[in-house]
Amino acid sequence: MAESLHPAAVDHLPVFITAPGDTDILFNVMAVFVVLLILLVGVLYLRLHALPEHMAHGASKVQLQLVAVLSLVALFTHNHLFWIAALLLALIEFPDFSTPMGSMADSLRKIADRDDKPLEAAPSEAPHMPTRPHPVQPEPQWTPFEPEASASDPLSERRR
Repeated sequence: MAESLHPAAVDHLPVFITAPGDTDILFNVMAVFVVLLILLVGVLYLRLHALPEHMAHGASKVQLQLVAVLSLVALFTHNHLFWIAALLLALIEFPDFSTPMGSMADSLRKIADRDDKPLEAAPSEAPHMPTRPHPVQPEPQWTPFEPEASASDPLSERRR
């Protein structure tokens, strides 16, 4: 029996229509394309969420940890406000407070010791030495300074 086409059928079929029992090439190509697209979108999404962390990488440790926590919270809660806060914190450069404070502490320690020797790191364990009480010395009494009146100063007459 010869295969005959239905009278309403067209003479040729499009390329994407396969004969019964053949491999559907368009379906296989589209399946691979969709899987690759999902992986690409996932990588882009995670890369975008890690953007604040990459921007804050050169900042201080505290700032980097704060930005990383905000980015993770934004990733798991899908709350974009946390991600925006992380991005803003990554863009802001926090001032360094510890270096000037350490310098001031070293200077005050040097002034208190009245030594010219360089400051050393504090020992981890202080030696246990008994201390004797020092006698209490009275504080010096300060008197206000009054300048001497000069004859050529017109204000000196008012001071008397």
